[in-house]
Amino acid sequence: MKKLALASAVLLLAGAAAAKPKSEIRPLKIVMARQSNVDPVEIIKHLDEKCPNVSITTNPNHSDFMLYAGWGPAAGWGGNYRLMVIKHGGDTVYATETVLLSNAVKNVCRFLDSAPTQASASAQPPPASH
Repeated sequence: MKKLALASAVLLLAGAAAAKPKSEIRPLKIVMARQSNVDPVEIIKHLDEKCPNVSITTNPNHSDFMLYAGWGPAAGWGGNYRLMVIKHGGDTVYATETVLLSNAVKNVCRFLDSAPTQASASAQPPPASH
């Protein structure tokens, strides 16, 4: 019985050590483009659900990315949500278009979770010249 309890404790500690702590996930800040016509409250609601490490700021100088969120008719009926992610500095790095806002935000979250951030990119040493 003692061996079983000891083995369980070791497995529990090993699992806890292998789990990635939330503190390692760098929070990202995005600013909404002024031309966006989607309700920012709805975007924040979906961001909180899909990627809690992302928040919206009103200060473009403190943002990692800008998010353009537009809604409009497509092919003459209904409407699609079009979200575009713009890197700090002006380069468009991602765009998605879906019928549901929740799916568009989920796509953006997947991109942001996989995208290298400016802080990590600037922390890389410059390539050595030969």
